[in-house]
Amino acid sequence: MRVLVLVLACLHLSGGVERIILRKGKFIHQTVEEQGVLETLLRHHPKADPTTKYHFNNDAVAYEPITNYMDSFYFGEISFGTSPQNFLVLFVRGSSNLWLPSIYCQSQACSSHNRFNSSLSSTFRNNRQTYTLPYGSGSLSVFLGYDTVTVQNIIINNQEFGLSENEPSDSFYYSDFNGILGIVYPNTAVGSTPTVMQGLLQQGQLTQPIFSFCFTPQSTRQYGGELILGGVEPQLCSGRIIWTLVTQELYWLPPF
Repeated sequence: MRVLVLVLACLHLSGGVERIILRKGKFIHQTVEEQGVLETLLRHHPKADPTTKYHFNNDAVAYEPITNYMDSFYFGEISFGTSPQNFLVLFVRGSSNLWLPSIYCQSQACSSHNRFNSSLSSTFRNNRQTYTLPYGSGSLSVFLGYDTVTVQNIIINNQEFGLSENEPSDSFYYSDFNGILGIVYPNTAVGSTPTVMQGLLQQGQLTQPIFSFCFTPQSTRQYGGELILGGVEPQLCSGRIIWTLVTQELYWLPPF
């Protein structure tokens, strides 16, 4: 599956595309500084290369990771289940998996976030499989389930996703978002679980296999830009759009 991702300079909005409002999260280093635990967190969780959880082949390609450990991040609201339960998810370009906290999670990190209650959804089905998802800040354990996922006006039926049972408390406890929605290639998905982008395409919800980001330099906590699904809106960008291939169907790595 080939999917194009674009980063666009945000100018103004027009109709004809499905858009998700992005919120700019509070800097994590600000939150932990306010709590007086920044030095402890950095000592226990030094900078890490998130790509080390995958094994690349011997192609003549050099992978130079760029890490911004505790700066800004962008997230948006989507809903799960019937009746819908709303969650703020971080859109991650270094993962393919979708997960959110569950009511069965007893970690300190889960106690500070919304948790999905599967018993309140008439469309939830338990997969009964469990996985461990590794991140640079620690690993979390999830069990898998299927349910309806709603992204703005788009409904994805029987989307598989993870429900956390245990989360690394030091890093996730101070985050504004509840869960993570990965947007890279399916090849990187732990457990080969179907991605949200696959679900959208297989169910005919997108006109094109494209998603794009629009970031605004005047971002606030309520509006930091938009994630556009299914196409590109030329009026949202200036200059010429340059199309390029990716080196492997893993991360969005263009040839340099």
